[in-house]
Amino acid sequence: MTLTNFVYSALAVLCAGLIAFTMTPPVRVLAFRIGAVDIPLDQRRMHKKPIPRIGGLAIFFGFTASTMIFCNPTKELFAIWLGGFVLVALGIFDDVFRLPAMLKFVVQIGAAVIAVVNGVVIDHISIGGNYVMFGVWRIPITILWIVGLTNAINLIDGLDGLACGVSAISSASLFCVVLLNGDLHSAMITAILTASCIGFMPFNKNPAKIFMGDTGALFLGFTLAVMSVQGVFKLHTVISFLVPLSIFALPLLDTTVAIIRVKARFRPISDIFITSLSIWDLLRRTRSVYCTQYAHCSVS
Repeated sequence: MTLTNFVYSALAVLCAGLIAFTMTPPVRVLAFRIGAVDIPLDQRRMHKKPIPRIGGLAIFFGFTASTMIFCNPTKELFAIWLGGFVLVALGIFDDVFRLPAMLKFVVQIGAAVIAVVNGVVIDHISIGGNYVMFGVWRIPITILWIVGLTNAINLIDGLDGLACGVSAISSASLFCVVLLNGDLHSAMITAILTASCIGFMPFNKNPAKIFMGDTGALFLGFTLAVMSVQGVFKLHTVISFLVPLSIFALPLLDTTVAIIRVKARFRPISDIFITSLSIWDLLRRTRSVYCTQYAHCSVS
């Protein structure tokens, strides 16, 4: 990488972080005006006063503006822009009106289909140096991965700064992997996503002034899923599929445990959003969660 490319990339990252940071206060005002506010009505809430949602809109603005300015438009990036816009719109409506879980699930599948149509497909994985081709199952498997990771990030959004911090660290981990693999375009996108999360973090850390809500969690989960398909699943490594599973182990594990708890109590799967703090209940201090994730990503 030349000095010019480095400066160009640094400007892209700085732009994303600054846009996310400067857009958060206006988004906070907008949240109060449209009624996107989380009011603590039960014991699960750790905050004692109403906190605005839709903070993820600032992350979306930072990421989208920076990628449109500094990145070459590709089908993969178009899938993130369009699918991300759909999920951000879904998130805003959900943060205001609390939409039914089934409706959100259908829209998430639609966003995943947008990614698949634009070439984001897990067509194979590598195990022990041998390629396992998925054939006709490649599209269902890709949709399952994208929708699953999208919800995994959404489900851990229960503590101040948790989902945003985990997303930033996961994105930074993706950045390291794709950069070492020589994929500079994907490295730029993941770096911009990381910077967008960091720009929002000062307003979301404990005690939070604004939540990113489903608006941000769905967008981050979707973007991370798409980037993992393009930049990690297709690595020519001995066991390629273990790389994304390692990076996203904590949110995926939390989602799995939450599903098991719901089914064990013979409750509808939609109740997973109520019991999703299954792991994080043991780590009530946000700092403990961050330390755990930092250590995990270092090992990865």
